[in-house]
Amino acid sequence: MPELDSGLAGLVAAETVLSHSDGVRGILWVRGHTLPELVAEFGYDGAVGLLWEGFAGNGLDRDEMRRRLGDGRRLAFARLGDWLGQARTRPLVEGVRLALAAMPDDSAPALILATLPVAIAALLRTRQGAEPLAPDPTRGTADDLLRMARGRTAETPGAAVMTQALDTYFAAVIDNGLNTSAFTARVIASSRASLVSAALGAYCAFTGPLHGGAPGPTLDMLDEAAANGDVGAWAERKLAAGERLMGFGHRVFRLGDPRAGVLRTALEQLGASLGPAAGRLAFAAEVEQAVGAAFARLKPGRPPLQPNVEINAALLLDAVGLPRDAFTPVFAVARCAGWLAHAMEQQKSGRLIRPSSAYVGPRPRNLAPEP
Repeated sequence: MPELDSGLAGLVAAETVLSHSDGVRGILWVRGHTLPELVAEFGYDGAVGLLWEGFAGNGLDRDEMRRRLGDGRRLAFARLGDWLGQARTRPLVEGVRLALAAMPDDSAPALILATLPVAIAALLRTRQGAEPLAPDPTRGTADDLLRMARGRTAETPGAAVMTQALDTYFAAVIDNGLNTSAFTARVIASSRASLVSAALGAYCAFTGPLHGGAPGPTLDMLDEAAANGDVGAWAERKLAAGERLMGFGHRVFRLGDPRAGVLRTALEQLGASLGPAAGRLAFAAEVEQAVGAAFARLKPGRPPLQPNVEINAALLLDAVGLPRDAFTPVFAVARCAGWLAHAMEQQKSGRLIRPSSAYVGPRPRNLAPEP
């Protein structure tokens, strides 16, 4: 029997022009651009265009994508009645799933992506007893999401710096090679199913706690560490028991996650606007040091246990005023651009993804042995 890895580690399953994760060097790039370049030169809306260029059209610069995504939010808002009544009493992550599932199969990529921020904001407003706010198609995605969800305007204190922080977050986590949800999108698209089906399947894969469901529980972990009092003893006890610490370790970026640094810079730039979250940022750094020291004591000679993107992601989303149960759907706003890019790229290849399996169950009694 050939050597098997049930997690498919190291298996090359696709050729892509979209993004590349170099875990050895701790580098991630998107279509030839490093994360700092992506944030500074493109922003989230421009990064969507960069990923979709040649798949959803040409000349998809930041202005064009802002126009397309703005129009998409307007159309998505007009369709709230198709699903909001069923979703308003469901958990937020389920409500967004219903919004995607209600979309027509022939929906354009921009409408699919734009449905996510509209759905998140409408669900957050509805559960507060308020009416959903209509989108402003002239705004960028991050700006309009915060406005629709929190009622913020450009005149609201701290609105501009929070919008920039969220836009940086979206750009930094937009795609990450052939991760679990991107692979799911490619598998579905390879059967010639619709882009809506690919996005919905990717979202379902994304919501698991080992993938996109991690940011919210990361804050729960920080709360647990703070309640314990002795952070060093808490970290050593958790590691000695073999418990997984949310926000630490990465299957690809074993020596450090490049996205974490970009988000830490964004958090620092929030400055005085952080308010109470500034103390949480300092405490998170204390937890990182304690976990690193405890890991070194318990597992000498092993590479250090590095924080991944989740801690800084959770702190940033908390700082811009989003509730914890919105973290995974908001993370999906960024990733949906990548899912759709992978699905469109896979559609161009025309190849059905159909791996093999190794059967290890009982054999029929009368079957002759293999030669």
